[in-house]
Amino acid sequence: MNRRKFLNLFSISLFINLFPIFVAASYAAKPQSKKKPTKSTNWISIGTVAELDKAGQLFKAKSSLGAVLVVGTSKSKNLIAVNPTCTHLGCKVDWEAEEKIFLCPCHASEFTTTGKVQNGPATKPLPTYKTKIEGNKVMVGV
Repeated sequence: MNRRKFLNLFSISLFINLFPIFVAASYAAKPQSKKKPTKSTNWISIGTVAELDKAGQLFKAKSSLGAVLVVGTSKSKNLIAVNPTCTHLGCKVDWEAEEKIFLCPCHASEFTTTGKVQNGPATKPLPTYKTKIEGNKVMVGV
């Protein structure tokens, strides 16, 4: 076997052996799409009415919708539900009840009760959710 034939066979066998690794690596590097809730899981439970009335707010860090913050009481007609992740740099916003705003503690972005930016540096609104009370559960949906 001459040198040229050896190098050709070696290159082909190397390619054949490494090809599956390259395919797997390129698949793993692709961002995977997050599953959106189906119609059957449109509404999720965030907590109980008793918890909401006691604290005036409910926070669930992990749900099928992402992080959810519900503000209000069972007696109020309008519960407010937002994703409390600031759209500027991802800090968790706090509810300021006296001023009725969501305030980011990192860079002081302010959001209205509908999630709209009232004061920057954030430029995008907070995602909001529908709310309802079923029995003794506080429910949030898309």
